[in-house]
Amino acid sequence: MSRIQHPIAQPTDYSTPLRVLRVDASGRTRESVSRQLTDRFIEGLTARHPHTQVAVRDVATGLPFVDEAWIQANFTAPEERTGAQRAALAQSDTLVQELMDANLLVMGVPVYNFGVPAALKAWIDLVARARLTFRYTENGPVGLLQGRKAYLMVASGGTAVGSEIDFAIRYLRHILGFLGITDVEVIAAERLMAQGESALSRAHTQLGAALEHLPVARTDDAA
Repeated sequence: MSRIQHPIAQPTDYSTPLRVLRVDASGRTRESVSRQLTDRFIEGLTARHPHTQVAVRDVATGLPFVDEAWIQANFTAPEERTGAQRAALAQSDTLVQELMDANLLVMGVPVYNFGVPAALKAWIDLVARARLTFRYTENGPVGLLQGRKAYLMVASGGTAVGSEIDFAIRYLRHILGFLGITDVEVIAAERLMAQGESALSRAHTQLGAALEHLPVARTDDAA
């Protein structure tokens, strides 16, 4: 049987402890703008919600790509899978469970060559699982991760976010919506090669505004 547990999706309630999944995808670490934005957002979020639980998944360290063994295992009924098939899906099961456990998704998204990094695409391929994170019905596909919110911390060198050459954010909005996450907010430091510090300053202003719109969690001694 599958080890994945299905929590009941609820609208994000900021008066209760938040369960955040942070996903980083930049190949850079210390000088990564998307990681800097994500750092600041998590710091601000936990300051407003001290009991926030944050799980971190750095996909840039490497994830397996979907291959024939994975596909065969995924399309085999859970109760019929062999030990080898369960092993083939083990990493994917872990990633899916991390996503299901969270009610807030915070993603650091560098734009590489107009799209998402290969490492982030690998993560998406491993968490987009029929019958787990989406299902097909007579009326079409239905995402199973409703009630969650996603923040995308975006950094691009020359691509204007939302433009006709931005295939990264358009794709992420689509695939997250396919999984049921339709409440997606984008905070972007865009066209950094051309706009430099002004682009970064605008992103930090957007980020601060997003944090200000989050209700402050009530403490135990609140009236």
